[in-house]
Amino acid sequence: MQFIDQMQRTVTLPAVPGRIVSLVPSQTELLVDLGLRNNLVGITKFCVHPKNLRKEKTIVGGTKQVHYDRIKALQPDIILCNKEENTLEMVEALENIAPVWVSDIISIEDCLVMIKAFGKLFQKEKNALSIIKNIEGEWRDFNNFISKKPFKKVAYLIWKNPYMVAGKDTFINTLLKINHFRNSFSEREERYPEISENELVETELILLSAEPYPFKKKDILMLSKINYTGEVVLVDGEYFSWYGSRLAKAFRYFKKLQS
Repeated sequence: MQFIDQMQRTVTLPAVPGRIVSLVPSQTELLVDLGLRNNLVGITKFCVHPKNLRKEKTIVGGTKQVHYDRIKALQPDIILCNKEENTLEMVEALENIAPVWVSDIISIEDCLVMIKAFGKLFQKEKNALSIIKNIEGEWRDFNNFISKKPFKKVAYLIWKNPYMVAGKDTFINTLLKINHFRNSFSEREERYPEISENELVETELILLSAEPYPFKKKDILMLSKINYTGEVVLVDGEYFSWYGSRLAKAFRYFKKLQS
């Protein structure tokens, strides 16, 4: 069987994969929701959903560095990666162990294509279609909800010392647009540019993400010292950066955030 992943790579499989290693937290959660929990043999230390999964499965490392010997010992039939979360060097090395399927997610449409592809890969088409319909329904409902909300100029902070923000060609930027948030840094060349404190002053709203940097309430007070007069809100970064089945929950979260 041959499949084309989202990097337009041909992935050849002798049979339906029974043993899966997932190196992308949001994709790990999706696999469980597709009914493949028992097929997962290896995951990353960041695969925190669903709870207790890390107690059941072999932890093979993080998203940027993995233990290749540990993965090889698991004898996976397929390894699931992502263009942004995993490195090219990792993918090339992992291909010596098992076929590697790589996702590339910037838009919600990309996410839905991935879910459909996983349905075919693992013969879970019915479950995949159910998840897709759920996401599409929540998306339509949220679009109706947000349609008359005003637009705000925002900065979405992902890191501190130095400050870094989500920029163009990112899944985060896509979700900001859907929320009527105009990303102040979407015109920068870098996808995650470094910025100065002075540049933050010009925004109406600063969103402090709980991941990858764990921003806390004390960071809101810190920003007040730079004479920032706009609003600062702590947000759950998983709802802005995780794709897959979590998207349905994300739209419900966005409604509360906008209320």
